[in-house]
Amino acid sequence: MSMYFDMGDETLWNPSNGAGRLFLRQVEVFEAELKLPSGIGQGRHWGDPDTLEVDPAVYAEFVRGLVAWHCRTGHFVILALSEGFVATAVALARRAGVEVEMPEPGPGPVWGGVQRDVQVPGGPRTASAVVTTLDMRAREMERWMAC
Repeated sequence: MSMYFDMGDETLWNPSNGAGRLFLRQVEVFEAELKLPSGIGQGRHWGDPDTLEVDPAVYAEFVRGLVAWHCRTGHFVILALSEGFVATAVALARRAGVEVEMPEPGPGPVWGGVQRDVQVPGGPRTASAVVTTLDMRAREMERWMAC
């Protein structure tokens, strides 16, 4: 069994049910975290939970917000927990023809933003490294995503 992430008549991604369900659950987490809708919803086969439609305009805003959020954090655990999902979301966006620009790194070891999450001090990960890693993972992910 598999799921279909479609945009109109085009299938963008056809993951196994397990991978698709996990992705959708993470979408819900990040919709709540970012307070943005994802643009992923019921597909053309109403009532079929395995067919989903991607609204490219709404999904573009979601992914751009997601990338900005991810690249702003300097929290190592948050980066580790979110990196795979964000890379997958970017790869899906690229398949949908959504241009997702990686932000330009700011000065200093990490980007600013609200520092609500405290972490144990460690070696700084540069903003440039976060952006480079995310872009590389998204390109890798796109090669592995079945369509």
